[in-house]
Amino acid sequence: MAPNPNIAPVLFDRALLRARQSRALGSGPATFLLDRVAQDLAERLHAVLREFKNAADVGTPGDQVGKVLLERTDQLARIDLPELESEPLPFQPESLDLAVSALAFQFVNDLPGVLAQIRRALKPDGLLLAAMIGGDTLTELRQSFASAEAECEGGVSPRVAPFADLRDIGSLLQRAGFALPVTDVDRIVVRYDSAFALMQDLRRMGATNILVERRRTPTRRATLLRMAQIYGERFADSDGRIRATFDVIWLSGWAPHESQQKPLQPGSARAGLAEAVKRPKP
Repeated sequence: MAPNPNIAPVLFDRALLRARQSRALGSGPATFLLDRVAQDLAERLHAVLREFKNAADVGTPGDQVGKVLLERTDQLARIDLPELESEPLPFQPESLDLAVSALAFQFVNDLPGVLAQIRRALKPDGLLLAAMIGGDTLTELRQSFASAEAECEGGVSPRVAPFADLRDIGSLLQRAGFALPVTDVDRIVVRYDSAFALMQDLRRMGATNILVERRRTPTRRATLLRMAQIYGERFADSDGRIRATFDVIWLSGWAPHESQQKPLQPGSARAGLAEAVKRPKP
């Protein structure tokens, strides 16, 4: 039977994600990415000169973002993303002025579906503002693991989740029906003493491998040691510390409203390109 193109593939074990995030919270979470995103979100909202009476925080771990939102909204609902994405989000149509999400969308199997539900929940001229991990995040770790496994085990297994890029996210916003979609990337480079220190931080973020197609047997010690060696050879600075890249993709879009700026219709411009670039005579 051919696969149904309308059903999103299941890439992530979301029940395992919830368990690992709970474990990280209990053992002392690493929150530097979430802290930075919360600060950036506060600055981005500060630039929006309007009031938000009803807001929702969708799937964000921790309480950093919630604290920011309490300063900008009258009512705030925190919505967990369901483990089974066949379950709808608990939104009423046109009930929200603002929806935000931080560092959660990268683990959603059906992101187009989630964005469409948020779009329907926003009032006309309501705002979605979100941040998610994407782009070249952990490219150093991915390359090092791939090389080590090819050498030591004769093949490569999926270890780091596939990440969406900027163009993908912009297209998804348009597909979900958002007006005035905007995306940009904040690249954060963090330095560690070793690849093992990086992996420890990923565990403390609850962000280790939750791919459904992940290898279920423990990684060989020889593979881990070779990975760390390759990482140090390729991605270390002169002081011996390694670099780890995290790309935070910011996305925003508005529920359509008649007051919003509209693009010009094709052929409606009053001056042609040739006239616009024509230089005055000396």
